[in-house]
Amino acid sequence: MAYQIDSYSFQGKRVLIRVDFNVPLNDELQVTDDTRIRAALKTIHKVAQAGGKVILMSHLGRPKGGPEAKYSMKHVLARLSELLAQPVAFAEDCVGEKVSTAVDAMKEGDVLLLENLRFYKEEESGDTAFAASLAKHGDIYVNDAFGTAHRAHASTAIVASFFKLKCFGYLMAKEVANAKKLMNNPDRPFTSIVGGAKVSDKIL
Repeated sequence: MAYQIDSYSFQGKRVLIRVDFNVPLNDELQVTDDTRIRAALKTIHKVAQAGGKVILMSHLGRPKGGPEAKYSMKHVLARLSELLAQPVAFAEDCVGEKVSTAVDAMKEGDVLLLENLRFYKEEESGDTAFAASLAKHGDIYVNDAFGTAHRAHASTAIVASFFKLKCFGYLMAKEVANAKKLMNNPDRPFTSIVGGAKVSDKIL
């Protein structure tokens, strides 16, 4: 069962957080819109300030068949560190011994950003073994990636099954509450605006 993030003590725990840092980059590979990063800050601060070890995982773009330099999560690192007002370590992979070593070296309050999940095709296919490898990094799982939560990817629906301790982050809780209000008790009149690259899929 998933609880609100305020239900847990994170002191000394490795906290694996799925965030949505799929942000736009310019030709110099600099973040041009940090809205999605800012949306996750409250959750990250909560865990870090409570003495947790924050391990962040996300995808970026649509790499084809493996690692592509332009889609590396390292391009998000500088802006994330600036917004958090603390240094953020970077792991050059999202699974394997190098990541385990980086996690083992973390101290309470540290933040570590993993490499792009979609460098592995197993992420989008919802591979159980890949999800298990991700789960090894954490004691508690937090899903704060509302924009990707509907997909049965390894880092969302699948990885959660490996944790007894799991919860929503603040962004997820806020978006779910907003959706419930719109469906059950909306303020009228209201306007619904649907956008994005796949908007045609959503228009009936």
